[in-house]
Amino acid sequence: MKIALVSPYDWAVPGGVNSHVRPLAAQFIRAGHSVQVIAPSSRRGSHDCEYLTVIGESVIGLPASGSVANVSLSFDLGPRVKRILAHEGFDVVHIHEPFMPLLPFQFIRYSRATNVVTFHATREGGSRLYAYARFIIKPWWSRLRGRIAVSRPALRMIGRYFPDRYRIIPNGVDCSFFAQASPIPRYADGKRNILFLGRLEKRKGLPFLLEAYAQLKEEMPDTRLIVVGGDGGLRPACERYVERKGLSDVVFAGYVPDAEKPRYFKTAQVYCAPNTGAESQGIVLLEAMAAGIPIVASQIEGFAEVLSDGQEGLMVPPRDSQGLSATLKRLLSDEEAGREMGKRGAATALRYSWDRVSGEILNYYEQVMNGRHGEHGGPGP
Repeated sequence: MKIALVSPYDWAVPGGVNSHVRPLAAQFIRAGHSVQVIAPSSRRGSHDCEYLTVIGESVIGLPASGSVANVSLSFDLGPRVKRILAHEGFDVVHIHEPFMPLLPFQFIRYSRATNVVTFHATREGGSRLYAYARFIIKPWWSRLRGRIAVSRPALRMIGRYFPDRYRIIPNGVDCSFFAQASPIPRYADGKRNILFLGRLEKRKGLPFLLEAYAQLKEEMPDTRLIVVGGDGGLRPACERYVERKGLSDVVFAGYVPDAEKPRYFKTAQVYCAPNTGAESQGIVLLEAMAAGIPIVASQIEGFAEVLSDGQEGLMVPPRDSQGLSATLKRLLSDEEAGREMGKRGAATALRYSWDRVSGEILNYYEQVMNGRHGEHGGPGP
């Protein structure tokens, strides 16, 4: 099968959709299929995968769900998409976030292959893009033969504006990649490490974790907070808070390559995800589970898709610094409970392995091409 995987987001910038597309392409290639990933990129020259085709080198940042979406608005996207479609003759064109500007829409416009789309995003208050643009999008809807949502929250959001039938297929995780890593020696000094991993932007909730850590540090002085992630605008304010409070043992590691992430998970005694919302599934929770690390996470809908409170970790209401501190203390004080949660998490992560998820997507392609796909109904508006 000849497959195009289309992402609207800058391939040079880490993010959830590209972190989905990359291993999905690798799994398809491993299964013997011909795959091209097509995405914009702000980085010229060599790229990290030989199957990437860059369309859209001029990238701008647009506000999206409390984050920034780095997309291409280049004027020549349409003609370039037409040329690659005519040259390659794809059997399946799989478009991720199909109505993000602007590259995905050109594939919907010109592709005559079997068009499959995946909706990744969720937002508790709904989507202004879909609300304002639904009448523009509707005439193109019939070109989407297969429709995937990565979770029930993602399904509810898209189904609110476009009632139809969808298949829920979750994000995957490379279990062996996270399970086989070794800890970072400089942090193996007897202190109990709490890991935060994510862009330093408001919806990831780091300020609430810092407040919780300030309380926890007084009661458990042998703790350390390791903050990993690129700056989404909050790092200066967070560093000022740490300095003002005189907090010790807070490490801002900055952005780390994907290859290093498993080592940070293995270094931690607990992974903390204090996010405030707009998470459709929680890929990072699956990564922590695959590494066998217990979790303390916000009780938000997307996280509850993969984490059961009291099983793989513990959940706390979002924005509750005091509750977060008490829950971290509870888990760090009970090593046996943490080990058991880590084991259960590793077992849960296997259900989301990329082997299984990619196989489910390939089966769905075949069902769509044969016109016999059974799906979950989307909610009405």
